[in-house]
Amino acid sequence: MSRYKKIAVFTNEEKSSAIARRMRKLQRIVHYGTSPLYHPDVLDRSSLKTDTHIWKYGDRLYNLANKYYGNPELWWIIGWYNGAPTEAHLIKGDVIEIPINLENIATMLGV
Repeated sequence: MSRYKKIAVFTNEEKSSAIARRMRKLQRIVHYGTSPLYHPDVLDRSSLKTDTHIWKYGDRLYNLANKYYGNPELWWIIGWYNGAPTEAHLIKGDVIEIPINLENIATMLGV
């Protein structure tokens, strides 16, 4: 379930990015469009099975995704569901919910 499946892809060959391209030895830089994400409301949340996790020192979203989904690349689902796009948005003691059923999440997101 790639979140980039239906996203526009742009290539950057602008003069303003020439230094960055030269440093990376690239002719162009590929950018992905911003993915519009639907935020679940109370009714949506009630239809999903979740597990509760208390955020502690050293926790990482990708480790939780690997534990629950078997794929660390799905870390963004946990962040999206909790309104915390990065670990920097979470502090020790925060209670987060981890949605369990990936098929229901995919349906909710329209993927």
